[in-house]
Amino acid sequence: MQVSVVSPEQILFEGDATSVVVPAYDGLMGILPRHAPMLALLGKGLLTVKTAEGHRQFRVGGGFVQVRANVVRIVAEQTEPLQPAV
Repeated sequence: MQVSVVSPEQILFEGDATSVVVPAYDGLMGILPRHAPMLALLGKGLLTVKTAEGHRQFRVGGGFVQVRANVVRIVAEQTEPLQPAV
């Protein structure tokens, strides 16, 4: 599935992923390929994007996540990328 992580200043990640875990407003939410369409508010916490090469993590606060047609868009009001991990 295609994933993009966007802050007000820049695009932090754009690419293919095997799974995503987002800190939704009311708890953690896992997203896998072919997830049903949805829209949710982001809370504060750790966003994890798992790819074939490893995973990328970001601290996020506020914003929203949209899933539609195997595309995940995360638009965060506040973001801080953490070191890439394999």
